[in-house]
Amino acid sequence: MKKLIFILISAAIFFSGCKKSEEEDKYNPSTDGLIGSWLSKGDNVAELLRVYFQVDSITAVFHENNTYNVVSYSGGTPTNYNGTFVQTKPTSGTIWTIKLLQSAPTSVTSEGIFEITGKTPNFLLTYEVVQTEPNIGATPPTPEAGFGSSNGGLLAMMNVQKFVYVPK
Repeated sequence: MKKLIFILISAAIFFSGCKKSEEEDKYNPSTDGLIGSWLSKGDNVAELLRVYFQVDSITAVFHENNTYNVVSYSGGTPTNYNGTFVQTKPTSGTIWTIKLLQSAPTSVTSEGIFEITGKTPNFLLTYEVVQTEPNIGATPPTPEAGFGSSNGGLLAMMNVQKFVYVPK
């Protein structure tokens, strides 16, 4: 009898554990865009950030209420960026557009593109944005021109960032 109770309890824990993980993360890139948590580190950090700003990793969380929290690490020192964003699903192709309205640490607007590839849970976010306000003379990449099209292609792939999806 004790064995039967143990087996029933074990089965209940197993099935409730499976159900919970399925409910926790139902991420669908074709409808959710970049909503969720993302990590970029090592060679996935854009060359521009690694070389000129010594950024070694970035965590990014894009919330369903269109706010974001990004933490950039340089030599272990974090810098927090917060704001709101608007992502626009493509009418053709797989590259979305994004506009970020950063409120902290300073007020900045950035625009660009992103694409999500892979399958559950191994999604890869390719992301390229540039600051457009205050105007620093940068022009954002476009879905038509693809990745590496910032500043009319002058930056090539130096400004392209890769993130891996971090399941809940």
